[in-house]
Amino acid sequence: MNQALFRLTSLVAGLLFGLGMVISGMADPAKVTGFLDVTGHWDPSLMFVMGGALLVFMPAYFFLIKPKRKPVNAEKFCLATNTAIDSRLLSGAAIFGVGWGLAGICPGPAVSSLALGNPGVWVFFACMMVGLGVTNLVLRAKQHPEHHTQTA
Repeated sequence: MNQALFRLTSLVAGLLFGLGMVISGMADPAKVTGFLDVTGHWDPSLMFVMGGALLVFMPAYFFLIKPKRKPVNAEKFCLATNTAIDSRLLSGAAIFGVGWGLAGICPGPAVSSLALGNPGVWVFFACMMVGLGVTNLVLRAKQHPEHHTQTA
């Protein structure tokens, strides 16, 4: 596999994703909270964004990924292998949902909207990075408790 082509493809895909998030309004926290506010001034326009994403994803999934065809620019698709619904999945989903509902933004659009200069998104992104770091520390401590010593 050509590493330069793989990186170029990844860059173009990331730029398209980010541009799509900005154009669709998913990078605007007010638009997202308006969509989530089903009991107030509900803005259903993001349903069309999600529907459009499904129209692109579903044929690709059923014709390329599900039959386990080989990707054009990689050795294999990077798919999740863990299929267990456990406390780690449920707690992560709950934290994600609460964060999305409170802040009106999730990680993908947050990265896209850093360029828009919204100070709230920069704070969100910094907190997200701290949360990821703490999570990694906790998971490492759980995996290898014998490597950690308790200090007074």
